[in-house]
Amino acid sequence: MGGPHIVAVALFLVIAFIINALFTYLLKKRIIDSGRIDKEALQVLLTPNGTTPLGASSESLKWGSILFFGGIGLIILEFVPYQPDNSTLPYGIEAVCLSTGFLAYYLWMRKLS
Repeated sequence: MGGPHIVAVALFLVIAFIINALFTYLLKKRIIDSGRIDKEALQVLLTPNGTTPLGASSESLKWGSILFFGGIGLIILEFVPYQPDNSTLPYGIEAVCLSTGFLAYYLWMRKLS
């Protein structure tokens, strides 16, 4: 994966983040403007996304967990012999490691609730 590919992926991620932030803002604005909302629901809408009872951002925890386990998957791939031309083993190992990251995040958040 060369330089132009990295730029394309980064540009895609930035555009996706901006679109997500815009639609989240518009949805919250529409809910608040409808007027049919109590004070508790308003408080939930005005808090940052993903705030846990301990005050830590669950989004940060999620992405930290996913990146950590994804990195472990890449490290494992350095030590596992496979045929790079036609093997799907690297994709499987990385998928399992990323899934483990999601599962760890889920279990952690369930423990906090």
